[in-house]
Amino acid sequence: MCRRCARLWSFRTSVLIPSDLHWSITLPVRVTPLIDPEHRPSSRRLVWLASDSAGNPVGSAFLRLFTSPGQAHLAELELHVHPAERRTGTGSRLLDAAVSAARVDGRRALLAQAEAGSPGDRFLAARGFRRKLTLTYARLALADVDLAMITEFAGRRPPGYRLSTWDGVVPDELADTFAASRRAMDDMPMGEVDYGTVSWEVDRVRAAARAIAERGDLLHTVVAVDESDGSIVGFTELVVPGDGTGDGRHYGTGVLPEHRGHGLGRWMKAEAIRQARGRYPELGGLLTDVADDNQHMRAVNDALGYIPTHQTIEYQLDLAPRR
Repeated sequence: MCRRCARLWSFRTSVLIPSDLHWSITLPVRVTPLIDPEHRPSSRRLVWLASDSAGNPVGSAFLRLFTSPGQAHLAELELHVHPAERRTGTGSRLLDAAVSAARVDGRRALLAQAEAGSPGDRFLAARGFRRKLTLTYARLALADVDLAMITEFAGRRPPGYRLSTWDGVVPDELADTFAASRRAMDDMPMGEVDYGTVSWEVDRVRAAARAIAERGDLLHTVVAVDESDGSIVGFTELVVPGDGTGDGRHYGTGVLPEHRGHGLGRWMKAEAIRQARGRYPELGGLLTDVADDNQHMRAVNDALGYIPTHQTIEYQLDLAPRR
């Protein structure tokens, strides 16, 4: 599925010997391209594995190349190095391989994310990436949820609207209007990140739902319907692990601009929480994340009882084409 760049790297490191002698030895680190079995309808992925002289894996890099027309300029990096191998050049070599591949593929922007204050945060900042966005992650512990409050919010039906729900792939009779409602995310506050534009046709909506099912997870969707014409005007999606344990994750909540101001976002999300609480008694919690400048959704999460857990920084590296 992926094009690969085959390059071998080596680096020098110093080892402290108990006799207080410092020997400098050469340890070869091999960066090997791998075949990635993952398939997504709107992207492909390149993978590299860094291994030491004994063949032990010490780091990895995943480069996602988006393929939809509105995001063909964009690549996203996920890079990991074993803690014992940091500050030895392994991360830089993996980064070089990924940046080179992104440039060869004609990408102009490379995104990467790191938890605030982490080694990854410092690594990206030191290598030319620029901070573009701060995301706050939050969790709702279902065992501690105020069920009476959630039920009250879910029962506050704004005049002229009703809720509809389904599991997995959108029903055929709702597919067109559900795909059209995805434009609710077009003006979502996302700082200065060059995400481009995403066009959600029916086929893409269905493919995304099938991909979640194929990996063994469960997708639940709650939508707000305009009773005047039966069109979907807002949605919230929740993905639950297939065994119903651990934590579920909110994938997106949006309301079309012309229908905002009626409390639809909180209404839909409260119903999703209420259903999760009733259907999955062993589910631990629900996870969500929101950009710091998305004041409305932050207020919704606060009202529903989500507790912030940590922040991540979205970085961007602007790529000049290789000459």
